[in-house]
Amino acid sequence: MDRRPGPSVRLKLTVSYAGFLLLSCVMIISAVYVFLLRGRPGLLYVPSLADFQRALDPHNFGIRTFVPAVMLVIAFLLVFGLIGGWLLAGRMLSPLTRITAATRKTAGGALSHRIAMDGRSDEFRELSDSFDAMIARLETHVAEQQRFASNASHELRTPLAITQTLLDVARKDPKRATSELVDILHDVNTRAIDLTEALLLLSRADQRAFTREHVDLSLFAEEAVETLLPLAEKSGTSIEMSVEEASTLGSHALLQQMVTNLLHNAIVHNLPGDGSVSIATDVESNRVVLMVENTGDRLDPALIATLAEPFQRGTQRVHADQAGVGLGLAIVKRIAEAHDGSLALDSRPDGGLRVTVRLPATLPRTSA
Repeated sequence: MDRRPGPSVRLKLTVSYAGFLLLSCVMIISAVYVFLLRGRPGLLYVPSLADFQRALDPHNFGIRTFVPAVMLVIAFLLVFGLIGGWLLAGRMLSPLTRITAATRKTAGGALSHRIAMDGRSDEFRELSDSFDAMIARLETHVAEQQRFASNASHELRTPLAITQTLLDVARKDPKRATSELVDILHDVNTRAIDLTEALLLLSRADQRAFTREHVDLSLFAEEAVETLLPLAEKSGTSIEMSVEEASTLGSHALLQQMVTNLLHNAIVHNLPGDGSVSIATDVESNRVVLMVENTGDRLDPALIATLAEPFQRGTQRVHADQAGVGLGLAIVKRIAEAHDGSLALDSRPDGGLRVTVRLPATLPRTSA
């Protein structure tokens, strides 16, 4: 939330206490001034040092007269200071009370609650804005995790349900040829294994449980093109490659999987029989860039915003025999974030998708 700059809480408390001290001094001086004016004509009389000495001389007013007056003034200032300090502290710390109440509500599960504190910027309002931003991110993360758990359960249940159905059919029809059943069960089991491995890879990227080493994304791009070239030729998709040395620090296995996933998605989610894919690596300032583009239909921006979520597929662009498990871009995003990088998805003007991954650049191992 953008706020106009205002005085800090520290400055407010300093000014408040200084003002209180100044007011107390004025009251003390006024009390002494009035006390010394006893028996003096005129209200504008300014007492001299001799007047103070005479005022403190017990032969003039006496200790019985001066001490009770001083004690009365001190008692009044004490009460006045306590009440005034209590009111000032309450006013200054009232935003903290709202923040505490919001924290308790959030701890109770009300992730939709926001402080939404108004006023100019100071320490308390910056704290409330940071708290609101944190809770907003937490709410989004929890919602994503709930969708992920629901989708993962559905995806894992599907091959198990298919397997159960096939086994029930085989049990009811013992004379049915087993070769067809075995082939179908093999495909279903392969899909379940692929899904499980993808989930494990996704969890590994989230936990950042990997060893970092110097790697070159251009080499990964060349390996991915060589590996997936038969799939591209089978689907009638051409591949263009323009790679420059792009050294970064990270997991060899995860980053290689990231590049392979991107190229595989670009081939599968493409125009049937007449598509093209381009893959490029480069260095921009202190970031290495991996860019993969593919042809295809024009994409709705709302759809693009969800493609990196787990189990989200661009169903209109998927080949029936290469549907995947719906974790390709989700894995890429998690791997990029685990390496302190970012993933950007953009639609191409002529149709299709442009995927850009940016990671921190580092010197090549030979230079280092």
